Amino acid sequence: MRLYPESATVQLEFDKVKALLKALCNTDYARLKAENLRIHTKREYIELELKQTNEFKNISLLQQYFPNDFSLNLSKDIKLLGIPGALLGGEQWMPIRRLTENTGSIFRWFDNERRQAFPALAKVIEGTYYEKLILEWIDEVLDESGVVKDNASADLQKIRMNLFRKRNELRRMFEKVISKLAKAGYTADIDESFSNGRRVVAVFSEHKRQVKGILHGESDSRKTAFIEPEETIELNNDVFNIEHEETREVQRILRALTARMAVYAPLLSSYLTVAGEYDFIRGKARLALDMNGQYPNVVDKAHIHLIDAYHPLLYLYHKTSGKKTIPVTLTLDDKNRILVISGPNAGGKTVTMKTIGLNQLMLQSGLLVPVSALSTMGIFKQLFIHIGDTQSIEFELSTYSSHLMHMKYFIEIANGKTLFFIDELGSGSDPSLGGAFAEVIMEELCKRHSFGVVTTHYLNLKVMANHTPGILNAAMQFDEVNLQPMYRLIVGKPGSSYTFAIAERIGLSPKLINRARQLVDEDHFKLDKLLNRTEQDLQHLDKEKKQLNKLLRENEQLKKEMEQVLQKEKHEQQVELLKQQNKIAEERIAYLKDMERKLKQIVLDWKKSENKNEVVKNLQNLLFKQKETIVVNKLAKKVDLKYKELNRSIEVGSLVKSKKNYQVGEVKEIRGKRAIVQIGLLPMNVDLADLITVEKIEEAPKENGSN
Repeated sequence: MRLYPESATVQLEFDKVKALLKALCNTDYARLKAENLRIHTKREYIELELKQTNEFKNISLLQQYFPNDFSLNLSKDIKLLGIPGALLGGEQWMPIRRLTENTGSIFRWFDNERRQAFPALAKVIEGTYYEKLILEWIDEVLDESGVVKDNASADLQKIRMNLFRKRNELRRMFEKVISKLAKAGYTADIDESFSNGRRVVAVFSEHKRQVKGILHGESDSRKTAFIEPEETIELNNDVFNIEHEETREVQRILRALTARMAVYAPLLSSYLTVAGEYDFIRGKARLALDMNGQYPNVVDKAHIHLIDAYHPLLYLYHKTSGKKTIPVTLTLDDKNRILVISGPNAGGKTVTMKTIGLNQLMLQSGLLVPVSALSTMGIFKQLFIHIGDTQSIEFELSTYSSHLMHMKYFIEIANGKTLFFIDELGSGSDPSLGGAFAEVIMEELCKRHSFGVVTTHYLNLKVMANHTPGILNAAMQFDEVNLQPMYRLIVGKPGSSYTFAIAERIGLSPKLINRARQLVDEDHFKLDKLLNRTEQDLQHLDKEKKQLNKLLRENEQLKKEMEQVLQKEKHEQQVELLKQQNKIAEERIAYLKDMERKLKQIVLDWKKSENKNEVVKNLQNLLFKQKETIVVNKLAKKVDLKYKELNRSIEVGSLVKSKKNYQVGEVKEIRGKRAIVQIGLLPMNVDLADLITVEKIEEAPKENGSN
């Protein structure tokens, strides 16, 4: 991306974001990459890095472990490995072994399922492979501490066995000498020591001439002398020679290992790159988690559609201090490419501008940005910025001259892939003349189809933005009552500078304020007052809109609850209806079963009874249901006149009345819950629950009348 001026990234505070990212990296590779973070202009590079960061962020959110724990810089050792005749020591091979193990863990982590789940992260290891021979070759020669093993070669094993025997022989001989000298009272407190790799005995200086051997030196106090006894000189020489022989054999083995492993130097270099890349991606993911970075939709054209976009650094600062950050929502597209932001000073115009610019730089650097994931961000090939006082003493340029120099560059180089930011366009000169030039500059940038954000206090630019296609007004909200900025961007209308309102609220003399009003052009004053009033009305409407939306949401909730209640009531009614239908069906089945039983009984009675007419009569009473109710009602009245109901248990011999047909009979037999009742000539099998005990009512004797 082309940046103008060179300090553009500093002005947008992109260097601070890079510093935060660098602090989150563990490897020199990742820290260097963060320090020199590239701003891409090709969509495939941007999307790959965004996907990698987003996938690692998801791994962190899922609390999964990613096996990349290697952070040492082995570039020099690996480079030395590729030089013919080079030798890597045992301590240098251990980090190489850990690097290889780290790479093996990464390859094992990416099984088929994870390769499909995290394709962008898997792409990092696409150009390399895991070679297990590296570990096998190192383990053949070195132990866990990086010491060459005894069995690394037959010669080394033989040398070390010989060395072991000689050292034991030397130890035994030395112990004899010390014991003899100690008995003689010659040895000092420390008894023995080593000098130039040779074993010596410490004796008092006054006795040094009594001890035969080689004097190796004296202590600083000159009270102790270090002598190699003559009995151990030859053995010390043998041990010294064997140790040198061992060193030569160890170096030969390590040189052979280095030469053997040289073929894998490029592969090991790729392992180091893989570890650094994953560390860099992890750093970006950690930064995204800190600032709530999201992966928006990326399109390969000049386009900005930000939803709830936060200034990354301001968000982090407010996050630590517990303050609320106000997000920005805006759209710049082919129809509205330039946004003119107006409003009072310290209202957040510059912060809004930097929010857009910094998020754009971060996105094109492969960093997740603190915006809604529903946002859409395009790709720009040029980014120009002009913020603050840029006067140059070196080139004898005034503030306005420097301003025009920047604007000249903007106009000459800008195109449809340019994103520009201009703070206080036209400032630094006569308001009317500066405003005229500002209008011409903005018109020219609009003709070049450039995208950008301009902040201003000039009324003519607000008016221009209102009627020029491609240019859109916006304002920063301001609380006129409390004289506090609200830091909220309102797109579609210009804003007032609140010059006189602020002056009145802070208690400036009314005479001075009125005098200032008289000096201002009447139309200018009316327009600013109109903007002031319009903004307050819009704020009031915004509050009412929020209240209305709240009521609508509450109404919607009540509607849902009512629908749930109605649905529940409807369900209960359906259940009750089914219950009634089931009850009727059960009664019908019971009736049919009773009818079947009675018909069978009539058939039996027909066969047994001699009085066929009585049986036919019972059959008629049973079949013709239309007359049954009338008959039963008449019978009920007749029975109630003759019999009285009793609250007694039913026993054999009890006189009982049927609750259904009001027939009276005598209980002949009780079978469980049923009874055999003799009604007339017919014995009937009746449910005990359908019977009630009765007794016959005694008729009162008739009195004989006499005259």
